Parts: sequence; C-alpha cells; structure tokens
Amino acid sequence: MRRPVVAGQFYPSNPRTLKKDIKSYFSGIEISPDQAITGAVVPHAGHMYSGRTAAQVYAVLPEADTFVIIGPNHTGYGSAVAMSSDAWSTPLGDVDIDTDLVESLPRRIIDVDESAHIYEHSIEVQIPFLQTRFHDFKIVPICMGLQDEETAREVSIELMDTLQETDKKIVVIASSDFTHYKPAAVAYDTDHYVIEPLLELNVTEFYSRIRERNASICGYGPIAVMMRLCRGLGANSGRLLAYSNSGDVQPMAEVVGYAGIVVGSW
Repeated sequence: MRRPVVAGQFYPSNPRTLKKDIKSYFSGIEISPDQAITGAVVPHAGHMYSGRTAAQVYAVLPEADTFVIIGPNHTGYGSAVAMSSDAWSTPLGDVDIDTDLVESLPRRIIDVDESAHIYEHSIEVQIPFLQTRFHDFKIVPICMGLQDEETAREVSIELMDTLQETDKKIVVIASSDFTHYKPAAVAYDTDHYVIEPLLELNVTEFYSRIRERNASICGYGPIAVMMRLCRGLGANSGRLLAYSNSGDVQPMAEVVGYAGIVVGSW
C-alpha cells in the first residue's frame, strides 16, 4: 500500500475537512462530463493554491475504468520512468491499481519501482479529486525522472501498445504546474506561449517553445506523453479551461502558474 505523504501539507489529512475543501473548489462549477475527453493537464500544487483550477478540469472529465496518471519525479528517487503496482491510500480511502494494464506492459522503458513514488506528491494530490468525482475506477501511476522528448516518445509508444489491446475506457492525466517563481505577467506570457502548441497536440513545437523560453514547467514530459497517447486514442485538439497562479490566493512577487487543460476529439 502506498501511503499518503503530503496529507496535512498539500491538502487536509482529516477526511471531513478534505471533502469540505474539495467541495468548495467545485462551488459554482457545473459538473458536465464530456465523453470526447481522453486526457487532461492538471496542476499539483497545494490544493489551496491550485484546487480551483484542478476542479474545473475534474468537473468535465468523463467516467473511466482507469485513469493513467503521469507526473514528474521531483525527488530523484527510483527509476527514470517508474510505475507503481501498489494500491494507493488517501484520507478518503484506497484506490486499486489496474493490475491488468500494469502486468501487460512490455516494460521496455517503464519500470515497476515503488521507491520512486514514496515521497513524490505530483500524483498523490490528484487522487482525492478523482475520489470525490468518481466511485468505481482504478489507476496506473507513472512518474518520470527523465522527461526529454525521446523518452516521452518511448513511454507513449509502450503505453499505447498496451492501451490498444484493451476495451476499457481510459483517461490520461498529466500532472504538472507551469512557470515557477516569476512575476505574474512573465509567467502568464510564457505559459500561454507554451500552451499554444499543446492545444494543437504538437509535441515537437511544445518542446521547442519550452527551450526557447527556458520555461520552468515541471511536468513537461508527462504532458508530452499525454498528448501522444490522446492523439493515438483519437484526440485532435486541446482546450484551456482555466489559468491561474499562486498569487491569486496569496499575494507574492514571484508566482507559480497553473493551467487546467482537457484534450479530446471535437
């Protein structure tokens, strides 16, 4: 069992308080699942900072048999691309792994390595939102220490080889924040410049613009994998649903940018 490590830090450890907080992030947002959606980008900061942006994505996600959640490896522990095969626990309960998908992966580049996930928060913070919106689902958690374009391509090919063999409904979630510790206007300009090719599912241009601006997007590899997988699942474009920054919650000179994006076939 993978135990929560940022409960009480990034979100409340008390189940009742956590439910109340997440409900507040959904306040005023219509729950309107869109079956055309196959993937999303969701921020992974403390819920108080990015929860409202995350909620706008989760409000439109369709039900799925399995959510493949891909996040960056902030800690440096474990394999370069690491999948977890343990059930995951949060204050809201336990979530099972899709063992069928995990066991069917050829593991050419994706290892099963729990050590990479022990202290990593980027996937954990997503799960309470899923538990609030859905009841009967499983997850496949993958964190990426290597995020270059070639690695993202190899990871997406390996996952697609498996996903093409299943008749399950799959939704891919890329967990990522955007620009880190820049003035709000700089973060906004950089992030929207980088988001443009993301909405076109143009992975090469996405990487090019990140290099051009030296953009400090922590989960660019997971985003690239999501883009490639969703294109393989029939998606043709993305939509920016929400953009915010940490300064919207607590005034600060340098902020972190958050984008809520969905990808699908429209």
